[in-house]
Amino acid sequence: MEKNKEIVLSGIRPTGFLHLGNYFGALKNWSRMQYEYDCYFFIADWHSLTTHADTSELRLNTRRLVSELIAGGLDPGKCTIYAQSDIPEIPELYLYLNMLAYKGELEKTVTFKDKARQQPENINAGLLTYPVLQAADILIHRAHYVPVGKDQEQHIEMTRNFAERFNHRYGEIFPIPRAFSYSKDLVKILSLDGSGKMSKSEQQMNTIYLSDEDALITRKIMKAKTDQGPTAPNSKKPEYIQGLFTLLGLVSSPEILAGFEYDFNHCHIRYGDMKKQLAEDMIRFISPIRGKAAALQNDPAQIDEILAIGAEKARKSAAATLLEVRKALGFKYH
Repeated sequence: MEKNKEIVLSGIRPTGFLHLGNYFGALKNWSRMQYEYDCYFFIADWHSLTTHADTSELRLNTRRLVSELIAGGLDPGKCTIYAQSDIPEIPELYLYLNMLAYKGELEKTVTFKDKARQQPENINAGLLTYPVLQAADILIHRAHYVPVGKDQEQHIEMTRNFAERFNHRYGEIFPIPRAFSYSKDLVKILSLDGSGKMSKSEQQMNTIYLSDEDALITRKIMKAKTDQGPTAPNSKKPEYIQGLFTLLGLVSSPEILAGFEYDFNHCHIRYGDMKKQLAEDMIRFISPIRGKAAALQNDPAQIDEILAIGAEKARKSAAATLLEVRKALGFKYH
């Protein structure tokens, strides 16, 4: 990696299958960033413990996630891909940052309140301090940019606060990271029934996964929610109809999209034809990604080697940061 490149970091939890929202909301941008920045992308396996205590399938899920990330465009030769749990420097920094985090601010985070509502029997300390571990993930590499969606921007703001508190109290160690996006209007990929975003683990028939077989893709799209069509020219599209047009714009040609836009605006849209076209183009888009991911999953030794190389590179960066942190704190006795 070039030494003068700014550092980018992002992670993803191994708690489900990658879907179109993950691809267009994150992976596509990551694939572009790896050529412009010094990028670290990690599997957030420690984070997954806050909501998924059963680790029996963690190794399988992690390998599958790595295979899908690479099939979707990440190049281990151009970026650092690693498992969070391979970097023991992260929990040490997490310990120090916990001393700079306050109970009140942690309890106010939107994600904590949401998760606490979803799992009232398992409001564990890890769930409460999730933003602190996330801050440790970012600050351990002294990252400058963190590509995130809108729902994570509050966590980045907290990371900035922790970094500023540390720098103010112990000396300037950390750059203050910023949320990063290639575009101000991130693509919002709705579930096929229009009831929210696509999900890695919920609403599986309304989500298109990068691992879906052709017949399943067709079935899901043909069952997507539609209506009787507009009754007045140039009507505003309902959100679930706009969701289908968004997908069409991502995987079909501009001419095809323009044709169906024209039909909608002139009140003679045939949703059956549109969905059939979308299914064909979606299969053409997903099929090569699915094939490459499957080939990698059939070679777990190759995935393990990618993770081992990534861990070595990530640990080198993490150790250098932690040495400076310990010196600043006064914990370097010899």
